Amino acid sequence: MSAPASQTVKELEYYTRALKAPRIREAAAKLAEQARAEGWSHEDYLAAVLAREVAAREASGASIRTRAAGFPARKTLTDFNFDHQPAADRGQIHRLAAGAYLAEAGNIVLLGPPGTGKTHLATALGITAAEHGTRVLFDTATGWVTRLSAAHALGKLPAELRRLRRYGLLVIDEVGYLPFEAEAANLFFQLVASRYEHASIILTSNLPFSRWGEVFGDQAVAAAMIDRIVHHAEVITLKGTSYRLRHTQIDTLPSAAAENQAH
Repeated sequence: MSAPASQTVKELEYYTRALKAPRIREAAAKLAEQARAEGWSHEDYLAAVLAREVAAREASGASIRTRAAGFPARKTLTDFNFDHQPAADRGQIHRLAAGAYLAEAGNIVLLGPPGTGKTHLATALGITAAEHGTRVLFDTATGWVTRLSAAHALGKLPAELRRLRRYGLLVIDEVGYLPFEAEAANLFFQLVASRYEHASIILTSNLPFSRWGEVFGDQAVAAAMIDRIVHHAEVITLKGTSYRLRHTQIDTLPSAAAENQAH
């Protein structure tokens, strides 16, 4: 290696350390020979090196956001069995995955009996949002109430709600599986109200809206909450038997049977 070339390498090492971007040094070395052989312009070479760095940073950021979101498992739309769940419109789901609702602070509501794919779709859409640059947090309805109750006990509920609004998407799973006491229902309402027309929610529930009064112990609170959630939302109602029971002799679950009779 000639003295000038050696000096250039040293300068690249210094600059990439200063920028905290060691991948640029690696990409520059790997692409330099190709650039010379193919007669790239200086601009083409620089663009190729920077493209490698941006792609690596975006991949790293997506991984960090996905891990920080707290998803219970990694679920993707590719893994979802649309044939088992014909009520889920493939085109609609993939359109939602594109993320326009996030820019509009819109919501997604997934309703249906246990085992019909609500959590899978909510998780897959949440992971997609994280991969596209949105900060996401996932928890069950009871988990969110526990978080808010702790903040309330410390006199920090307003600050916690403001902090959560910095997340572009909250995923709230399993609304309706357990009823809420009055204070818990109030805290949940404040969470929903704080995000109304500011940031998005993906929410899953095993109960139709007509039965949310049972969950929150107050028809007026339930109605006010539903009003804010669905005002800017796409509501998807999933139907059928539990996917998890497809290889058993059980045709349906008690809650699903009850819902079918109610309709």
